[in-house]
Amino acid sequence: MALSSHGTGSETGASVGATVGSATGPAGSDSPVTPRPTRGLMTLLLVGNTAMYALYIGVAGVLLALQIEDVDPANKVSNFGLVAGVSAIFATVFNPVAGALSDRSGRRNPWILGGGLLALPVMFLLGSVHTILLVTIMWCLGQAVMNVYQAAITSVVPDRIPVSARGKASAAVGLGLPIGSTVGALVGAAFSEDYRTGYLVFGAVVAAAAVLFTTCAREERMPPKAPVPVKQQITAFGSALKNRDFLWAFIGRALLMLGYFAIAVFQIYILQDHTKLPEGLSPEGAIAILTPIGSVAMVIATVLGGWLSDRFDRRKLFVGASAAITALSLVIPAVSTSWAAMTAFTIINGIGFGCYMAVDTALVTMVLPKAEDAARDMGVLNVANAGPQIIAPFVASLVVSLSGGGYTALFVVGAALSVLGALAVRPIRGVR
Repeated sequence: MALSSHGTGSETGASVGATVGSATGPAGSDSPVTPRPTRGLMTLLLVGNTAMYALYIGVAGVLLALQIEDVDPANKVSNFGLVAGVSAIFATVFNPVAGALSDRSGRRNPWILGGGLLALPVMFLLGSVHTILLVTIMWCLGQAVMNVYQAAITSVVPDRIPVSARGKASAAVGLGLPIGSTVGALVGAAFSEDYRTGYLVFGAVVAAAAVLFTTCAREERMPPKAPVPVKQQITAFGSALKNRDFLWAFIGRALLMLGYFAIAVFQIYILQDHTKLPEGLSPEGAIAILTPIGSVAMVIATVLGGWLSDRFDRRKLFVGASAAITALSLVIPAVSTSWAAMTAFTIINGIGFGCYMAVDTALVTMVLPKAEDAARDMGVLNVANAGPQIIAPFVASLVVSLSGGGYTALFVVGAALSVLGALAVRPIRGVR
């Protein structure tokens, strides 16, 4: 998944003044164009992102892992690493490409709708296959259509939200992660013995969210871009990384996501083979307990992080501190395999990661080089979400194998990467 990845105070019912259409000024400043309010846009962003994360967590975190284990139990770690890594390549490619295409078309809604509707048949096909090769192919297609959806809906914030409300908007987006994670884990656990139905439920949820968003959040067409040569388009993808602040934001996000996904991709296997669960508690049941607990912690941290970063106008401080908290949480299961340790890890990790995604999303929108290339550049930034998903399964598999099948070393590596992610925001100059 591109968490992608790959999450983020909170709307209390009133819509924060959103703008429809793209800004004509710098990406980090409010548009001089008179905002046209879109009632309920914050709520729609929450719904749209919740559906997306529900699919990512429920499919990749539960159903896909169990399906792969059923196909070949003896090689579940290496097979899951292969499927997750190869499919993440599609996420990496399709996210910036879809962002650039929506920039060029001057629209976001058609891409949100198209990606969301295609999720349903792709999930149906994924639930119908029974070999590792076909599972890989189908999940690659799933990553492709979901990243078309994600690239477009991610660009709504820099397109329509003034910078003064970016923290709140980032929170509305970020709340989709804990809520979606909870929904995804519960639905995934409920259908752990019936993959096909579970996949269909997730596909239907995303399709319905896409229809709701595009029906209610009407947009004005932005000025479409003239066609440019393919070579020039490829070169343009990397142009944002020439901006110093954007580059450091990219590096920080990539490092923290690599540490996060190195653990997240093997969550169910960690609960099977590392954690000493209470008598009678299955790994699927453990996920259904831990995910809501972590989500509550993440929601609280997301709301407070977004609100406080707006109030004090300090993004780097909150990003760095929350990444450090995330690193600290990873030490706990490294030194203890108890159920209590895993529960403590889940709570502290939720606090750190929730605050990080809330504030870092706001920070990123403030270092975008050009407003007219917002979707493309957000797509490039999302490579920092999707890219680690390519590397993480292979790195995690290698670490687990070299450590003799244990997961302690994996937690240590994840903590080290999170610390480096916290330090990476220090050189950013354009944001406090």
